[in-house]
Amino acid sequence: MGEVLVTYKIMPEGVETDLDGLLSKIKEKINVERIEKEPIAFGLVALKVSVRVEDAGRATEEIEKFLSELTEVGSVEVVEMTRLL
Repeated sequence: MGEVLVTYKIMPEGVETDLDGLLSKIKEKINVERIEKEPIAFGLVALKVSVRVEDAGRATEEIEKFLSELTEVGSVEVVEMTRLL
């Protein structure tokens, strides 16, 4: 089996959410490949977090579940999934 690079778009609970603190929590549990901040509107900034995982198994679902259970997170969605060679 191969690996895939999965990018999650994480919307914080609100504009007052400490993004650096949220990133620290994410990095404690997940081996993050790349992080981008994407301005949305009215001071709200989404995080785009890319993670390298094995193609087999339920790793993407487990990561999405972990992210959505964080109190600072409003929503999580997979925005890109690319197979790595």
